[in-house]
Amino acid sequence: APGVRKTAPSAVVVPMATTDSGPRLALTVSQAAAELGVSIATVRRWSNAGHLQGYRTPGGQRRFTPEQREAFMEALRPKG
Repeated sequence: APGVRKTAPSAVVVPMATTDSGPRLALTVSQAAAELGVSIATVRRWSNAGHLQGYRTPGGQRRFTPEQREAFMEALRPKG
């Protein structure tokens, strides 16, 4: 109908912290993907699922601190 705007379905939003209390050595999604040896899509998927903790800049971009990346890697190590 004229004047009716169609919108795409919205994505599920996963809340993330919007401030960084640590040092400014955080990596972008692409930098984290390169460091972890996986694709950018995999880093985003892990972040969305809560496996890889991060924060968002005021502009909405994801960042991952060294401590967050180390906690993720530690969780992957076999216990025992």
